[in-house]
Amino acid sequence: MDLTNYFAKAPLIPAIIQEKDTRKVLMLAYMNEESLKKTIETGYTWFYSRSRNELWNKGATSGHVQRVISITGDCDDDTLLIEVEQTGPACHTGKETCFYQDAGLADFRKKDEKEEARERNVSSERDNALKELYEVVLERKRTFAENSYTCYLFEKGLDKILKKCGEECSEVIIAAKNAAALEAEGREDALMDLKNEICDLLYHLTVLMVNEGIGLDGINEILKQRSEKIGNLKNFHDSNHSS
Repeated sequence: MDLTNYFAKAPLIPAIIQEKDTRKVLMLAYMNEESLKKTIETGYTWFYSRSRNELWNKGATSGHVQRVISITGDCDDDTLLIEVEQTGPACHTGKETCFYQDAGLADFRKKDEKEEARERNVSSERDNALKELYEVVLERKRTFAENSYTCYLFEKGLDKILKKCGEECSEVIIAAKNAAALEAEGREDALMDLKNEICDLLYHLTVLMVNEGIGLDGINEILKQRSEKIGNLKNFHDSNHSS
C-alpha cells in the first residue's frame, strides 16, 4: 500500500482520534509513514512521539487501547481522521477525552445552552460509574495489587467468582423482600441496604465479565438491540391496524 502521498508535505501529519459510538474527539497525535503502516497492519493505533522521537502504541502500558474502525484522509491528504473503539479513558490523566479543559478562549453559546451542556457533562460523569468500575477491575486483572480483593478473586478463578455472584444474588433477593415487607417507617434504610446489595452484585458480575473477556460494549449492544425490539413491538401495538 502506497502511503507516500500523505507525507508529501511533511514527515509527520496530525491524526484526529474519534470514538465511533459517541462521536467525541478523544485526542490528537502525530503519525509518520511507519506508524501509519503499523496501525493498518495491527488494527490498533500507533503514533510518533515528537518528544521521544520514537513510535508508540496507544494503550501498550495502560491497556487503554484503540481498536481502529476506519481511517479517512482529508481533502488535502495531510490530516487523518481515525475512528476507533476506545478501551478505557483516552487521556493519560484518566479523563475520557484529552479535550476536557475549558480554556476560556471563546464560547459563543447562549447562557441556556451552556447550562444544558454543563448538566449533560454532570449526567455523563454519573452514568460512567459502571464504566469506571469495569476499567478498575480490568486493571486489577492485568496488574497484581497486594491485598486486593479483586486480585484475590481472579487468583481463585471462575468457580470462586461464580460462587460470590450467587451469594450476592441471594443477598439482593433477601434485601428486596425485607424492604417490601416494611411500611414507611424503616423502609428508606431498607431500600438503601437493597441498593448496596445491588452494587455488590454488579461489582461481582463485572469481575465475572472481565474474567471471561466480556466488554461493556458487547453488553450495551445487546441491550440496544433488545430496546429496539421492545420499541418496535410497542409501535406495532399502538398503530391503527385497520387503516
